[in-house]
Amino acid sequence: MARKLPEKWQSSVKAVKAVQVAFDMDEKIQLSIRKQALEAGISPSEQIRDILGLPTNKRPKRPRLTVSLSPDDYELLAQKYDLSAEQQLEIKKKLMDDLVHYVGESSND
Repeated sequence: MARKLPEKWQSSVKAVKAVQVAFDMDEKIQLSIRKQALEAGISPSEQIRDILGLPTNKRPKRPRLTVSLSPDDYELLAQKYDLSAEQQLEIKKKLMDDLVHYVGESSND
């Protein structure tokens, strides 16, 4: 006897059935697609969907950059910023300041 999925999971069925496809192609082609996506304010996968004529998410996602930090990374950054590794929010603020400063300096070149 087949069990019926709970109502709250029904909308996830399509997503579960989707299959991610990876493309091994020339680096120049990958870079071109990534640049186009960046200029359009969309993800590279959305750019590929657009190129292929598939439906895309018309609303741009919240633009953000991410980096994964290990406990060792927090230790190193805490030393750099004269903080404790547990002060992760303060470390994040310092990181953002460094990135803003970096972009400000590099745009003057």
